[in-house]
Amino acid sequence: MTHIKKEYNEALPLESPVGVLELAELLTSRICHDLISPLGAIGNGVELMTMAGVADGPELALIAESVATANARIRLFRCALGAATQGQTITTAEINTLLADYGRTTRHWTEFDIHQDLPRQDVKLLLLILMCLETALPWGGAVHVTRSDTGYALSAEADRIRYDPDLWAILHNAAAKDGLRPATVHFVMAALELQRQDWVFSVNHCAQTIELDLARRRP
Repeated sequence: MTHIKKEYNEALPLESPVGVLELAELLTSRICHDLISPLGAIGNGVELMTMAGVADGPELALIAESVATANARIRLFRCALGAATQGQTITTAEINTLLADYGRTTRHWTEFDIHQDLPRQDVKLLLLILMCLETALPWGGAVHVTRSDTGYALSAEADRIRYDPDLWAILHNAAAKDGLRPATVHFVMAALELQRQDWVFSVNHCAQTIELDLARRRP
């Protein structure tokens, strides 16, 4: 048997042919895609067991609830953090279903007061901003999303708001990420998406509200 050994002396290139942001999005889309199918199969299995009367009780209810929670989160993560092809659209019904299912897994709820299909890239950015607002609502609250003359308006209301100026500064400068954690990585993703789509925004906040306006930069 002949053994062939090849030496690799040259260092691998540090730069990917795909941008870092695009690579992260493709990776997220792949992970979410591969997880959705088995979760759906588990959910279907639980439903069939319930219909057949094979098992019933708090244990099965807990499994069903956990599967629904995982499904809702993965679907939102796939839309917010995954790849979004230019020209794709999402219907209002899809958005409202997505937000309603996700809202059941969190302490806040979102009212999406837009009654028209939207570009998937716009929805991606809006969901990333919603994730940022969710971080500011650890004790629960309400988020309202509407159209404005220049783009979109988002407002969050709660009895208590945790506004971290260092995190929100990332939206102005994605490089300002000192102390960033996995739980807050969506601030960097939102900042990069704002830059890529060439949006400008303003944020105002007080003890119980955060208001954010998104507008397309004029040429």
